[in-house]
Amino acid sequence: MEKLIRVKILNHEYLLRSDEDDALVQEIAQFVNDKLMEIGNSTNRLSETKMAILAAFHIANDHFQLIREQDVFKKDIENRARSLNSQIDAVTK
Repeated sequence: MEKLIRVKILNHEYLLRSDEDDALVQEIAQFVNDKLMEIGNSTNRLSETKMAILAAFHIANDHFQLIREQDVFKKDIENRARSLNSQIDAVTK
């Protein structure tokens, strides 16, 4: 059941609807806030809109990197499983 959760990002309060646990929503909001602050501190006077776009880009990049790493890990596990199955088949024949 969706509930309203109040979060604070860049000193602005937002009321979000979410099925997620309050603590998780707060953790996500803090992550976004931290990313925005990191970008704001490393660049010269960007508007909040431009900071938000850069933060979204960085977060999306991290997300896609994790997907790529997960795919590599999954393929490695599949290859190891195939190899183990071949070794088992060789021993049991």
